[in-house]
Amino acid sequence: MDAYDEGSDARHGPGVPSRPAPPGERGAPAESAGPLEPSGPAGAHPLGEPRTGVAALSLRYRIAVALALAVVAVGVCVHLGMTFLHVAPSNTVTKAHGEAVDDWIYPEFEQNWKLFAPNPLQQNISIQVRAGVRGPDGMTSTTGWYDLSAEDGRAIDGNLLPSHTQQNELRRAWDFYVATHDSENRPVGLRGSLSESYLRRIMVLRLDRDDAVRAATGGAGVIERVQVRSRTSNVPPPRWSREKVSTTPSYRELPWWKVPQDEAAGGVR
Repeated sequence: MDAYDEGSDARHGPGVPSRPAPPGERGAPAESAGPLEPSGPAGAHPLGEPRTGVAALSLRYRIAVALALAVVAVGVCVHLGMTFLHVAPSNTVTKAHGEAVDDWIYPEFEQNWKLFAPNPLQQNISIQVRAGVRGPDGMTSTTGWYDLSAEDGRAIDGNLLPSHTQQNELRRAWDFYVATHDSENRPVGLRGSLSESYLRRIMVLRLDRDDAVRAATGGAGVIERVQVRSRTSNVPPPRWSREKVSTTPSYRELPWWKVPQDEAAGGVR
């Protein structure tokens, strides 16, 4: 028997296979097109699975987190904008709002360089302090000079991650004072008294009270006053240079500053 369907149309001619009947015509059940897709919106949270992160918080706490992040973002943007205006060349904004910018920057965030015009230091400046200590007998004795810059240098030397305080606090406080005083140590402008208070408080903080008292009185006592001076010497030129520079240090002594009672007793933190 031929492989062709006996009921094929004669017009098709020999050798032409008959067209298979559709499944519905043969009475066979239609095959499924594929597995059924799960109903419900895409990305819906599976039932029974616990939520984590911010999604686990109630609506009230999620709103509080969003507000906190917004406040932090605004604060960061304001600080970056104020810092840029402080270091940028004079412009319309700084001329109109320069006082507000200075109030934000000074003294904690002051910069010692100007945008597009760096000025590398060519001098070694060390800050030294000594204290007047009142002993139990009421007499005031004076300590020797403490080289605070040398102490910072020893702390930084060999330290892979020196702190900002060790690197910049003392230097920036001195630069702040010099910028607001003339050569006779008289304040220039409204920030002169602020720079004096800032530098004095750092001196009291950095001065080891117990050691200073023992050095002056041999026992108990209170720091009554402090005096600051700077030691400045030029950086020597390299050996191959023919430049002649004096390396003899020069000193600038400030007047004695009386330490308030709360600072003398350890109130400064």
